[in-house]
Amino acid sequence: MKKLGILLSLAATLMLAACGQQAVTPVVTDTTKQEAPATSGSGDSAKTPNIASMSIHLTNNLLALGITPTGSVIGGDVKDFLPHVKDRLTDTKKLGVVADPDMEALLALKPDVIYLDEKYAGADLAKYEKIASVHVFNLDEGTWRDHLKKTGELVNRQQQAEDFMKDYDAQAERVKAMIEKKIGKDATVMAVRVTAKEVRVMGMKRPMGPLLFNDLGLKPANGVEKINKAYEAVSQEVLPDFDADAIFLIVNKDGDAQKIGKQLQENPIWQGLKAVKNNHVYVLNGQPWLDYSSLGHKIALDDAEKLFAE
Repeated sequence: MKKLGILLSLAATLMLAACGQQAVTPVVTDTTKQEAPATSGSGDSAKTPNIASMSIHLTNNLLALGITPTGSVIGGDVKDFLPHVKDRLTDTKKLGVVADPDMEALLALKPDVIYLDEKYAGADLAKYEKIASVHVFNLDEGTWRDHLKKTGELVNRQQQAEDFMKDYDAQAERVKAMIEKKIGKDATVMAVRVTAKEVRVMGMKRPMGPLLFNDLGLKPANGVEKINKAYEAVSQEVLPDFDADAIFLIVNKDGDAQKIGKQLQENPIWQGLKAVKNNHVYVLNGQPWLDYSSLGHKIALDDAEKLFAE
């Protein structure tokens, strides 16, 4: 009987212990649908890093992913943040122009990481590495999509990058259809930019070539496909040789460029162009079209939707 009492007492003790464990078992909350925190790529940061962007194009790739850099260089021509994104950078410190950055302002910013354009910073990496870790982008290698994907990986926003590109491609298809409805499915196009010094036919390389001829799939006018660079400065006399069905025209906003643009459009050579006579000259808001970044191209497509809906 004594042994039986001990066994019963032991069983009761074990049951009470089990009940006590059950009472303190934690409730596990499903967090798999929460957005992953943006990081600098190391995976050990719980917040968006303090990023200094030394390229206006890298800045706009960050903005496309919903990240505002703490500091950024400004546009050399406008001496400010680019007008099509300026309202998104009200809390961002200006760091000079890419070719002559304000190193004192960058140092005072105390960034966690610095994003660099290899073309301008490749020979001076050491001075940036003394301030923070760096990520270098070769913007002449690959496409804006590659640059956006790399940025997405660095800040742990790969899905946002994929979603952006998917939406962009759908919009590009809509815009292409709108343009072809206006100018014809087999029409050839060229882009002409007027600066204070010259008239340029924009070529197959960035900033405009990939947008017009890859993303939108438009057909380059005669000879444009041979301009395997950003642009070719030309005399007005050769414009008829391109025989374009449609012309996208950008005239820089400074006074000298505006004067040259007016003279060009009053020139009998220009007035005799097929695109001009058929009313297929489309004046563009230059900045987003010249901004080779994911967000720049997106805003260019927004402008095109408005222009070709008229």
